[in-house]
Amino acid sequence: MDKKLQAVRGMNDLLADQMPYWQLVERAARELFADYGYREMRVPLLERAELFQRSIGEHTDIVEKEMYTFDDRGGDLLSLRPEATAGLVRAAIEHGLLHNQKQRLWTSGPMFRHERPQAGRYRQFHQIDCEAFGYPGPDIDVELIQVSARLWRKLRLGDVRLSVNSLGTPESRKAYRAVLVEYFEQHRAALDGDSLRRLGANPLRILDSKNPAMRGVIDNAPLLTDHLDAESRAHFDRFRELLDGCGIAFEVNPRLVRGLDYYTRTVFEWTTGALGAQDAVCSGGRYDGLVGQLGGEATPAIGWALGIERIVNLMQAAGIPAPDAAPAIFLVLSGERAERAGLALAERLRDALPGRGVLVNMDGGSFKAQLKRADKSGAELALIIGDDEAARGVAAVKPLRVGMEQQECAFDRLAEHIAALLPKN
Repeated sequence: MDKKLQAVRGMNDLLADQMPYWQLVERAARELFADYGYREMRVPLLERAELFQRSIGEHTDIVEKEMYTFDDRGGDLLSLRPEATAGLVRAAIEHGLLHNQKQRLWTSGPMFRHERPQAGRYRQFHQIDCEAFGYPGPDIDVELIQVSARLWRKLRLGDVRLSVNSLGTPESRKAYRAVLVEYFEQHRAALDGDSLRRLGANPLRILDSKNPAMRGVIDNAPLLTDHLDAESRAHFDRFRELLDGCGIAFEVNPRLVRGLDYYTRTVFEWTTGALGAQDAVCSGGRYDGLVGQLGGEATPAIGWALGIERIVNLMQAAGIPAPDAAPAIFLVLSGERAERAGLALAERLRDALPGRGVLVNMDGGSFKAQLKRADKSGAELALIIGDDEAARGVAAVKPLRVGMEQQECAFDRLAEHIAALLPKN
């Protein structure tokens, strides 16, 4: 027998039983973005590898180790997108969306990184991204955090904490970089291989090391917040003042640097203690230089991304029940005439009662067997129709979840009768 084919490691199937959580997260985000005036865009999964090399940074783990990159038949070097921001910026530049315009945009979909699969971290993972272009002030920084904070409330997630920091401008970071290199050179013996490699290329990334043996040397490193330029410090001070004014709790984490090179000034991260080592559920910040870096006019910008897998895991860990995906009505049909009448009746009920699932029994079976299927489906009502009922134009309405008597109702009154029995929440 041929060996059974399986999914590629780290690229998981999302089964029907899991989807109610996903649909809840996606629906909540979509409604929330509309409330705040963010419009949806969709960008390709495949981009030129150069886009991510120029935006994310050649010396990041993502570009050096994790991107799925290949030569296509036309000779182009392409990559599956490891994140969405760079593609969104490329699309906005290409289609002229940033010329004398401000934009609030969002997008979602799968991303790809060749990492070691583990709980909450997959090689194909799904993100929702919220981005704003053309707004230089700290007020939009706060709005982006308000959007995410409201999403947690909408999803009833309480175990999330906000950390913030400022990375300053590229110029102030350059001065800090020299101080940091000098410090780490003095502690060279304590650095691991990755940190030694980063020391010459991107020493700030050493601060993001997850190696516990590095904790001591990192904790004693100079602070970036002590080397901010005056304008970035004023921006950060006003940002924190506005957060306080909105009643959003946060802590300043001077070691928060984020893993992508394009960030400037405000950076932030929502974390949880409920998911073990994979504690980040939403991260973002300013990337004021990225649009110009990718060939557009200089444009201030900020955004965040959340991982849907981790949000779903967090909801399950919190004991939040999945939304009910059961149909409202199950049609039990016995006999050729009943089947013909039942299929037509189901369509009329779907027209008259939108948003309520109407499931029709298929492949026959006795009344007893069909009623078992109706009960297993989770439906509130069973409509029982045999050939005799079909000839008379009636159905027996049997409540399945409450102790009410079975009643007979004419086809032309069924929708009204069901609406009265099952008032919509």
